[in-house]
Amino acid sequence: MRALGAVMRFVVTAIVLSVTAWLVPGFRVGSFGSALLLALVIAGLGWLAENLIGREVTPFGRGIVGFLLSAIVLYLAQFIVPGSRVTLLGALLAALVIGIFDLFVPVSGIGKRKTPTGIH
Repeated sequence: MRALGAVMRFVVTAIVLSVTAWLVPGFRVGSFGSALLLALVIAGLGWLAENLIGREVTPFGRGIVGFLLSAIVLYLAQFIVPGSRVTLLGALLAALVIGIFDLFVPVSGIGKRKTPTGIH
């Protein structure tokens, strides 16, 4: 079930990235396949940032530093994923839009099994 949950998280993230590309000027994702690859690259860059800097200031953390790091991750991912183009302003706006999406559709909780204590 964990593999299915991981696949679901990447698909939902790719959908969010595609919708964000539709909404945000300066943030473009080529195809849905590019969006899936972009989701994978963002996850990898986020993991790297978390291990280098610490969870408090990663894209998954809170605050302005986490927001800015999210924008940097989005901006850097364009150099790895063919078909994606992101301007600096587009990365900032996309980080904001993705943060708002995450309020309503928390991607990090998809595919995780709930326990009675709430601990995963």
